[in-house]
Amino acid sequence: MTNYKTLFLAGGCFWGVEAYFQQIEGVLNTGVGYAQGHVEEPTYQQVSSGNTGHTETVMISYDPTILELTTLLDHFFRIINPYSLNKQGNDVGTQYRSGIYYAHDEDLSVILNYVKALQKQSDQQIVVEVKTLENYYRAEEYHQHYLDNNPGAYCHIDLSLLNDHEKKPAN
Repeated sequence: MTNYKTLFLAGGCFWGVEAYFQQIEGVLNTGVGYAQGHVEEPTYQQVSSGNTGHTETVMISYDPTILELTTLLDHFFRIINPYSLNKQGNDVGTQYRSGIYYAHDEDLSVILNYVKALQKQSDQQIVVEVKTLENYYRAEEYHQHYLDNNPGAYCHIDLSLLNDHEKKPAN
């Protein structure tokens, strides 16, 4: 397999975030799960209670020779409201907080510089967490690629925000 990097993004309900990112050229693999909490191997029901500290998160493996980290961040900030604490769309609770969780130390300065530049463009405070990935547990199988398997299901993200030139080529 090609050299790849991994980034973990939380932007509300993970179904739409995954559906958006899996369409982008250079994204090799996606998966949904629960990150940054204090319960090992949590279930959806546990995370939904808001008592585990986890946030619904999408794991994104990508080819950095095709897709730069800053481009991933452009996409992420295109589909979330970075000023909304613990809420994206109709989803409310700490499990829906926004976050960028990095697995590669060299990514931190790129992420912080990106957020700092974005913050300069607004009087509102950006509330997206930026932290090293503490933990990540893959969600139950029925959540994986949920919108592919359940067309028309709830999604707070406008999937049409992805421009045609950014999409993976058709097979």
